[in-house]
Amino acid sequence: MRVIDLFAGCGGMSKGFENAGYEIVAAFENWKDAIEVYKKNFKHPVIEYDLSNVEDYNIFKQFKPDMIIGGPPCQDYSSAGKRKEDENANLTIDFANIIANVKPKYFLMENVDQIKKYNAYHKAVEIFRKAGYGLSAKILDASLCGVPQKRKRFFLFRELGGKDDVLIPFLEANLSKKPMTVRDYLGDSLGIEHYYRHPRNYNRRAIFSIDEPAPTIRGVNRPVPAGYKGHPKDTARPDEVRALTTIERSYLQTFPKDFIFEGSKTSLEQMIGNAVPVKLAEYVANAINAYINSKGKVLEYKKKEKTDSIIYEQLDLFEIVNN
Repeated sequence: MRVIDLFAGCGGMSKGFENAGYEIVAAFENWKDAIEVYKKNFKHPVIEYDLSNVEDYNIFKQFKPDMIIGGPPCQDYSSAGKRKEDENANLTIDFANIIANVKPKYFLMENVDQIKKYNAYHKAVEIFRKAGYGLSAKILDASLCGVPQKRKRFFLFRELGGKDDVLIPFLEANLSKKPMTVRDYLGDSLGIEHYYRHPRNYNRRAIFSIDEPAPTIRGVNRPVPAGYKGHPKDTARPDEVRALTTIERSYLQTFPKDFIFEGSKTSLEQMIGNAVPVKLAEYVANAINAYINSKGKVLEYKKKEKTDSIIYEQLDLFEIVNN
């Protein structure tokens, strides 16, 4: 499966798909600092390119991709920032136009869990549908997908000429029954029991235990402020903890320990915070593999009476039952 990664950042999606056996043939990014990190970790080309201003779609077609993946920058969708649509929102439409003109067999778009509230998303869906793609949309909690972090992300998978919702049972089939904690993933390698994560405001807790999933890794990382007095839900006293280092934060994004991060601290913190967790991308990539390898079969899923468990079984025809 030949794959192109758009808005590749430092390579979280690329690494996850590579781990799942896909061949990443090219990546596109417009942030020089992220490109430099990407180059240090992958052998295929990463091309500096403004994806909001595509003049010739042959720049993508030359790589003959079977799949295009990407996460258009989403700061203007995010609940962490402005709640309005701005230039970054239009990049979702730019992504859709690239798909509609290149027409790979499959594509995957990743974004924040709030994206469905915005007009740009619905305009992009119209573009995808007119181009002949079926749609599977799902919000995944990363802590149930092999990531020690409570991070919800939206995934939109489409197959040219395919039906809607075909991937959803495959995405749900291997979800963990309990969230992964930092200790589950890293053991005692951090040498700490608790750590400080700077909150958006001091009405929120800031100190967390490694025996719970980490909160969402963001692009901001600060030390414990001298005047921080603590929060009732903090798991330790402020004078007993420290903030995680930049590299430790990359581990919570499930980048491997041999992944090379070089550059300014500010840029590294931002690109790590913006990245798709590697193991989350790998989880989705494996679900796509399972769907493709099923040769058109899908999974029927329905709740058992008087229980919340889900039955999965192979069917020859597409059928999803909700009852």
